[in-house]
Amino acid sequence: MARLLLERGFAVRALCRPGSAIRELDVEKVTGDLRDPDSLKRAAQGCTRVFHIAADYRLWSKNPQDLYDSNVEGTRHLLAAAKDAERIVYTSTVGCIAMPHGDESTPISIEDMTGHYKRSKWLAEQAALKAARAGMPVVIVNPTAPIGDHDTKPTPTGKIIVDFVAGRLPAFVDTGLNLVDARDVALGHILAADKGRAGERYILGCENLTLEQILNRLSPMAHRPAPSVKLPYAVAYAAGVVTTAWANLTGKYPVAPMEGVKMSRKKMFVSHAKAARELGYNPAPVDAALQRAVTWFKSNGYC
Repeated sequence: MARLLLERGFAVRALCRPGSAIRELDVEKVTGDLRDPDSLKRAAQGCTRVFHIAADYRLWSKNPQDLYDSNVEGTRHLLAAAKDAERIVYTSTVGCIAMPHGDESTPISIEDMTGHYKRSKWLAEQAALKAARAGMPVVIVNPTAPIGDHDTKPTPTGKIIVDFVAGRLPAFVDTGLNLVDARDVALGHILAADKGRAGERYILGCENLTLEQILNRLSPMAHRPAPSVKLPYAVAYAAGVVTTAWANLTGKYPVAPMEGVKMSRKKMFVSHAKAARELGYNPAPVDAALQRAVTWFKSNGYC
């Protein structure tokens, strides 16, 4: 997002937590935190456009309240801080869309949300919709599973690529994701700011692929054979129970977080037709993004 905005001539201000490393970008840095309303006021002051992309994106946390403090309360704080902006784009998640084969109009409730991350993002999306109904110029985007370079943590999606390249995926489960190039997601944010209707949601995705198909595409890029063993859901569930219980004792992120295992029961297949129709969103095939991800993870010592 920052790179695209700079390329288009915008002056960019970035909200950074203490110790954040912002490299290669000519941006104004404001130190703060989503849980600190005063820092958000300083960050948003004078900004004509606000892109709220930050979130606590984890499928396991020793203290789940952390996710609600950042994702829900942080969104409310930022919306209040950005009340004078001409346009606000809130980054939700495809997890707030009904699965499988849902779209922006398919009814869904918090009871349909699996785990604390999805519940926190659903509540945050409701706060954004409420602000839009009150007259704020808020547009919501729902990215699917972005992939590409600079996935520093990595995200749960990026971790699939890291684990495969490192040889830590001897089998796969029968699940599916909608993959999209992270650069296309960023461009979708700008299109939403330019053309999106306040109070509307727009899915930013690209290709619906099973996990088996994703690994087969990664195979020649990683020079590693794709696994041929399909893991029964019951085995994956048992692994989730054991590794999550161990994580709760040790504080170390689980190999198979229970929330991720439960989410894998549904293929997260969606359509970005609304964004294409209303925003002119036109994502490229994901193969180039997969290759960039593999190259970046290898060159940065992840695998």
